[in-house]
Amino acid sequence: MSEQPRVEIYTKDVCPYCEKAKDLFDEKGVEYETHNVTGDEELFEEMVERANGRTTAPEVFVNDEFIGGWEHTCAMDETGELDQKLGRLAADGGTEPEHRRLIVSGSGIAGLTAAIYAARANNEPLVLQGDEPGGQLTLTTDVENYPGFPDGISGPDLINNMQEQAERFGAEVQNGIIEDVDDSSRPFRVELSNGDVYTTDALIAASGASARTLSIPGEDELMGYGVSTCATCDGAFFRGEEMIVVGGGDAAFEEANFLTKFAEKVYIVHRREEFRAEDYWQDRIQQKVEEDEVEIMKNTEVVEINGTPEDGVDDVTMVRNPEGHPSEKRDDPETEEFDFDVGAVFIAIGHTPNTGYLQDTGVDLDEDGYVVTHGGKGGGQTETDVPGIFGAGDVVDYHYQQAVTAAGMGAKAAIDADDYLESAEQGETAAAQEGAAASDD
Repeated sequence: MSEQPRVEIYTKDVCPYCEKAKDLFDEKGVEYETHNVTGDEELFEEMVERANGRTTAPEVFVNDEFIGGWEHTCAMDETGELDQKLGRLAADGGTEPEHRRLIVSGSGIAGLTAAIYAARANNEPLVLQGDEPGGQLTLTTDVENYPGFPDGISGPDLINNMQEQAERFGAEVQNGIIEDVDDSSRPFRVELSNGDVYTTDALIAASGASARTLSIPGEDELMGYGVSTCATCDGAFFRGEEMIVVGGGDAAFEEANFLTKFAEKVYIVHRREEFRAEDYWQDRIQQKVEEDEVEIMKNTEVVEINGTPEDGVDDVTMVRNPEGHPSEKRDDPETEEFDFDVGAVFIAIGHTPNTGYLQDTGVDLDEDGYVVTHGGKGGGQTETDVPGIFGAGDVVDYHYQQAVTAAGMGAKAAIDADDYLESAEQGETAAAQEGAAASDD
């Protein structure tokens, strides 16, 4: 190990990604300095200047070199480049892969519930956190519908409590992203994006889903400069601005409600007439509409985001058609195109399952990439087409996508995995006994 590098992390209050960044360096055993910019205008300006105009948090520096936000830091960790900058020795690729009885891919509510059950069953699970430690729940300020918390609980607190509980029973939680799974032999071979390799007798895929983006001009260039997929992370940076939330489901309505704490006004932009959000959220947002804090723009889409990294978002170009889906009807005379002044754009249009590492296995994935499990009644509901690989949470469930259903699936997957491991052990024992008896003849 080389000399300890100087790591600095600019953070803010109520910032899940800031906590993820700190957890990453904690796990590596690397000391770091934090600079909380909340309420400190001078420190905030310092961050913006050092981070090349970026106005979101966290922002990470190693030996005065700008690494970037959480997404950049995590990407560098995946490739091993971050460890090189930290002076850490690379993993010895010539040694035998470390064997684990059970690996859980993902540390969201499904993965951690699976870890709790698996650890209690003495299966010593290794939980690999992936690029979004804690999953989507860490981006939720208040969880009001999880049983047992009548006053609600914050998403990060719930996840932290579950991780602590899993570790108390013997689970090990590490940062790591699975790049590839080889199911052609037993045990499975699991390769991580940083080059580390494990073998495992069973695998629970609970790697969740990642936020979708719009794929429109200006989005990538301005991501982190006024465009975001996390209102709780970045909303406070745009205090007093008018803000847009794109989407029509629970996540969009929840983000819009949260942003009313900071925004001059929030505009919900949805490409259809009808919303998918549950009645609770629609009623809550309607109250905000009546209080003139929110305005709803139906049958409307953002087709371009205009601005620069230096100055942030200037305005957006939108299209509107009374029949909805206006971007598909740009030539329709009824489609109206217009520019709209706004200071920030938050995208909440759903998620894509993180199942790329299973594409070359025998696990059946549907056309959208979700894991197909056996379902049905009795045991084995979380089994996939590959014995020993199980699915739980948002990688399977594209319909309910609730914390409580993810937890239930995580418990099922751990129980199914335990049954599988016990059956495999019994089979090995029987085969060994038969072999010993045959050698005595």
